[in-house]
Amino acid sequence: MSVSVVIPCYRSARTLPVLVPRLVSVLRGISPRHEVVLAVDGGPDDTWQAAAALTRRFDSVRAIRLSRNYGQHNALVAGIREARFDVVVTMDDDLQHLPEEVPLLLAALEGDLLDVVYGVPREEEHGFARSLASRSVKAGMAAVLGIRHARTISSFRAFRTALRDGFRDLSGPHVSVDVALSWVTTRVGSVRVLMSERHAGRSNYTPRLLVRHAVNMLLGYSTAPLRAASYLGFLVGFVGLALAGVVLWSFAAGDTKVAGFTMLASMVAIFSAVQLTAIGILGAYVGRIHGSGMGRPAYVVRELAGPGVPATRPDAHAHL
Repeated sequence: MSVSVVIPCYRSARTLPVLVPRLVSVLRGISPRHEVVLAVDGGPDDTWQAAAALTRRFDSVRAIRLSRNYGQHNALVAGIREARFDVVVTMDDDLQHLPEEVPLLLAALEGDLLDVVYGVPREEEHGFARSLASRSVKAGMAAVLGIRHARTISSFRAFRTALRDGFRDLSGPHVSVDVALSWVTTRVGSVRVLMSERHAGRSNYTPRLLVRHAVNMLLGYSTAPLRAASYLGFLVGFVGLALAGVVLWSFAAGDTKVAGFTMLASMVAIFSAVQLTAIGILGAYVGRIHGSGMGRPAYVVRELAGPGVPATRPDAHAHL
């Protein structure tokens, strides 16, 4: 089994020189045909210099430098599209995903039963707030997006490279590798793996960013918010009819002394809130359609480094 390991890199100048030698050593024991693709997602530090140095040290390491920070999943897509071998393994750059656990993912792909395997931590490696946000996002993906295996999703994954043909046209600034994989296969499994403490720095995925990621997935890959707005409109319509019935009953019974200012104000407030909510949801969808129509790229490759590739490349290619 030939293997391509894709690592999105951001502010990882200190971890890559430790991670890559360990990973290459493991891969040499697994398969004679292997590679490591470092997708450097911008960043203010010397991550690109560290990645380029590793391509000169190891023949099996290549590096891609994006023109700016596009986000983890966009960098992943860039690296996945550069993969040359049968199986793609993705992992983080902070040494929480242990290179020594990669064989467990690959072993689960042996045979023809599974197409995607996720590495699930044996013990929770994050704090309470981050873990709660992560579980909530996964539960939302399972319920709203219809991804049955969403609760086992992690960034430590292995899948057959042929699956990328099913999302070769994936574009725009809000891509999700896991949602795209769910489009092309239902043969998904998981294995328990050891996780380590973060080697340096801190995670960029705060609870706020996880919630933001969840919203992006809902608006980008589901029409559930639109359906929810419709259901809310029907519900408020029934409430409005009930209020109208109360007003008419009070009028018929002679209980109306002064025009019902309170009732009227309440009805206006309720309907206005519903209208603004629905308009906001529609506006989010229209904005995404507008952004796609402008041809905003998922990423732009600034440089490549590795075997047979010049140290710099003057022509940057945008990938929609």
